[in-house]
Amino acid sequence: MRLLLTGLPGIGKTTVIRATLENLGDIRCAGFYTEEKRHGGQRTGFRITTLDGQERILASIDRGKAPSVGRYTVHIEEFERLALPVIDPEITPADLYVIDEIGKMELLSRRFRDKLVDLLARPANLLATIAKKGKGFIEQIKGRNDIELIEVTRDNRDRLPSEIAARILKE
Repeated sequence: MRLLLTGLPGIGKTTVIRATLENLGDIRCAGFYTEEKRHGGQRTGFRITTLDGQERILASIDRGKAPSVGRYTVHIEEFERLALPVIDPEITPADLYVIDEIGKMELLSRRFRDKLVDLLARPANLLATIAKKGKGFIEQIKGRNDIELIEVTRDNRDRLPSEIAARILKE
């Protein structure tokens, strides 16, 4: 099973992922989610957190020499150091891999792209979020015939966690 959640920014994709995980009981999960970092009510960047609680900075408004998306400098090495091992079945075996998200910042990492392609080549279960808009690699992933794309909306976001968890538990 490969379920990819998509939707407008801020619609609740990460919330759906986290609520779904709470409903999975003994299912062995590995992966990560991303969250905004805020200071004084202002968004200052993004943090990546693994499902076992490790955290790193994904992006910040600190201008550096690293690649950027909008006004955010993306910390690719920190992202790779934390994210890649938890989505690698050889390093971290799991019943379900969770990737939040497959988006512009994460895709600046060639190693992440390669690891995602490798994961999709295996018989691994995946629950992920993916940008609603995007060309190239994002379109390729969304166009695969072995994934199911689910759009998160205001109308379905409250019921999706229990529905998705029930499907995963049935597998």
